[in-house]
Amino acid sequence: MKNKYFLKFYFLLFILLISFGAFAQKSLYAGIEIGSKGIKISVIDVNNIKKGDYDILAYWTENVGIAKGIAIDGNLAEEDINKAAVVVFENLVKIRNKYSVDDENIYIVGSSGVALAQNKQALIDKVKAVTNKDLEYITAETEGKMLLKGSIPPSDYQDAIVLDIGGGNTKGGYVDVLNGNKFEFFPLKLDYGTITLTEAINKTIVIPRETNDMAVYREKSFEYVPLLRDKIQEMLRTRPLPLEKKKIYLSGGAVWAFVTLYYENNSDDHFVPLKMEDIVNYDAILKNNFIKYENLAKTNKEADKVINTYSQKHLISGNNILIACLESIPDLKSKKIYFAKEGQIAWLVSYVVDRSKKIKNNF
Repeated sequence: MKNKYFLKFYFLLFILLISFGAFAQKSLYAGIEIGSKGIKISVIDVNNIKKGDYDILAYWTENVGIAKGIAIDGNLAEEDINKAAVVVFENLVKIRNKYSVDDENIYIVGSSGVALAQNKQALIDKVKAVTNKDLEYITAETEGKMLLKGSIPPSDYQDAIVLDIGGGNTKGGYVDVLNGNKFEFFPLKLDYGTITLTEAINKTIVIPRETNDMAVYREKSFEYVPLLRDKIQEMLRTRPLPLEKKKIYLSGGAVWAFVTLYYENNSDDHFVPLKMEDIVNYDAILKNNFIKYENLAKTNKEADKVINTYSQKHLISGNNILIACLESIPDLKSKKIYFAKEGQIAWLVSYVVDRSKKIKNNF
């Protein structure tokens, strides 16, 4: 009799395991990206990856600033590594349980900004120990390529430049047609992002009591702009072709913050047209009337997300990079500028494309 109940139990367990496998949907993919400023989680449902047909089922961010230690001693702090690993594990469980994504379709990556850490292997080891999954770092060059492939229309590849202003750096690139109609990607990289530029400016404030003085920060930020422009010009001089492109696609936290706060844009449009004069007006508000956005955040949930993610210093630094990049492109008035809203999941879409046997990669 006892053996009969055991056989019944194991039969039910077998059926349960089969059922769980049946419910896991092969068309669902998820990604966890450990970035300088936070951990981003994406879940997509791919209908036809060959045609770029997919739906974003979910996207959220955990505000875990893992890279702040890099500016101090070049390393990720042990406390930050441990916290990041726990957050990754918690979200991995959520992805599996709530969305029934196959484990093999869940990817964990570290951004190029986090990869700057001297002890980046420690994060790989910790994530592996906690989740039993591998973490792969994406180089700035690869990030730029993924951004282009995953966030803009293929029809625009030849006539567009993409730039992403991240926390640790700014990256992007463009494609050119070479060798018998074959696309070749050319990366662009600037070793300044929203967080790293803020830290660089903070280091120029030598009097301790002035550290949190916004008037001093604005002054030091203004003095830093010529160096920032020189670095951007140096980046573009190595690749003059993108200056001729007619479309500029932008992504990253700094651009998201601008669109959210200035336009109060919550539409579902994949691409939001931008105007240089609006970016300049927004810059003036950031520096001289920031309370406007603090008040907006009290009634606007999306604005509240921005204010809780970035300080006033960070927003000023990110917009300084945005303005300096655009001002370095000649004949800007003849160009079309867009915010690519899906830039935050571009790497995941690119991952799926690159691993799909149905796709012939052009570059």
